[in-house]
Amino acid sequence: MSFLSTFQPLFIILSALIGIVLGKTIPVLEKHAGNCIEIFLMIMLFFAFLNVEIKEVSKSFFDLRFSISALIINFIFTPLFTFILSKLFLAGTVDLQIGFIMLTVTPCTDWYLIFTGVANGNVPLGASILPLNLILQIILLPLYLLLFMGTEVSFGLGTIIQSILLVLIIPLVTASMVKFIAKKINRQSNLAKLLKKSDDIQFVLLCLAIISMFASQGALLLGNTILFIRLLPPLLIFFTTIFFLSFFTGKILKLPFENIVPLIFTTSARNSPVSLAIATITFPLQPVISLVLVMGPLIELPILAMNAILLKRIGSKIDKK
Repeated sequence: MSFLSTFQPLFIILSALIGIVLGKTIPVLEKHAGNCIEIFLMIMLFFAFLNVEIKEVSKSFFDLRFSISALIINFIFTPLFTFILSKLFLAGTVDLQIGFIMLTVTPCTDWYLIFTGVANGNVPLGASILPLNLILQIILLPLYLLLFMGTEVSFGLGTIIQSILLVLIIPLVTASMVKFIAKKINRQSNLAKLLKKSDDIQFVLLCLAIISMFASQGALLLGNTILFIRLLPPLLIFFTTIFFLSFFTGKILKLPFENIVPLIFTTSARNSPVSLAIATITFPLQPVISLVLVMGPLIELPILAMNAILLKRIGSKIDKK
């Protein structure tokens, strides 16, 4: 686990503070910083997709108990549970509800593997479901938004699909072309060296996007500090519920403990960068939605870190028996 990965929450907070300071002290930056957000996020997603092999989707079905339970929790239980939480805790604030739903219905495609490894879980098994999670969240996110929020906000399916094409498909196709060309010209070793650094590169780009966002929307954030406090209860309930649901689902299915660990993290960790990229395009006049997606990891990452430590200790006790 690299230095950047270890202190992700700290760097996210620092990036937000730097953005606020820059926006306050450099007026021209406050005016134009928002134009950089999509650029940084699209480059970040390009590096993320370099690590994803869509053709390996079939591997997710090698362990059906693991894959089917993960898919049911991620794409059936979680959206319904998220909608209920949004209505219970965020009623009357449509932008908060949209941000919360976008944050929680998109499974993570990167750092959940880091925490799986820290907890001594089965990383290859966790990685096997990554391509399928990616494909399904791209397809289903517009449907979730229309199903849960379509009657309360004015946005069309075409707008969301256009956003997905811009911020996801272009980086995905570009990454696929780079991998294809590297294979054709026998430069796969150079690509492999780049991939070893891709996690840190992605996180640096995410921090740059956060700096840009807070530089352009710092005044809005300072006027809405209550957002973080309002998000805390539903997110704590979300992560606690998903942890125990996944843990006991694995127990009921008699999965080995090393396989329960990736089940917990693939259903707990959320893909806020992808949601953030879509939100900045789809809802440019509703920055609160994007702020929710930036604040989410400040709560999520410490929880995932604590879960990894707890699961590692549980696994150690099981190994001693």
